[in-house]
Amino acid sequence: MYQILKQIVATGIKTEAPPEPDEALRVTGQRLQSEILEHFAGALTIRHVDAGSCNGCELEINALSNPYYNLEGLVMRFVAGPRHADMLLVTGPVSRHMETALKRTYEATPEPKLVVALGDCGCTGGIFGENYASCGRVSNVIPVDVAVPGCPPTPLAIVQGILTAISVIKD
Repeated sequence: MYQILKQIVATGIKTEAPPEPDEALRVTGQRLQSEILEHFAGALTIRHVDAGSCNGCELEINALSNPYYNLEGLVMRFVAGPRHADMLLVTGPVSRHMETALKRTYEATPEPKLVVALGDCGCTGGIFGENYASCGRVSNVIPVDVAVPGCPPTPLAIVQGILTAISVIKD
């Protein structure tokens, strides 16, 4: 135990310095909030659907709620049901058991609806592909507006995918 404490004292604190405030990000955040308020009723509401993933993407989605990424601060929030959602965030290859549930969720989402496929599995079927147990990519089951590759994609890539989907609806 003494050796460990001695090593801790000798090493010191090894963490990164916090990022400096960036005025450009604050202005971008305000512009984004006004665009979201213009196209959606108060906030962009997102319904996450796990169509058969390994939960790697879900860990990164959970990171969006921490103070560093602060998805709520960008006027975006997750909802429990598709009837209140503006966007579906779908992870994993669509398993045969989730095919009908994903279609029903898509149909229950009101217009204008956006779909973002997350991760290599959601975009291409990943290592699972199409077989007796998997429909493969999300676009094989429902229309997809934006695909965010990565295994798993970083939280920043997920936010960029969401923002890209918002720009799709503006056009």
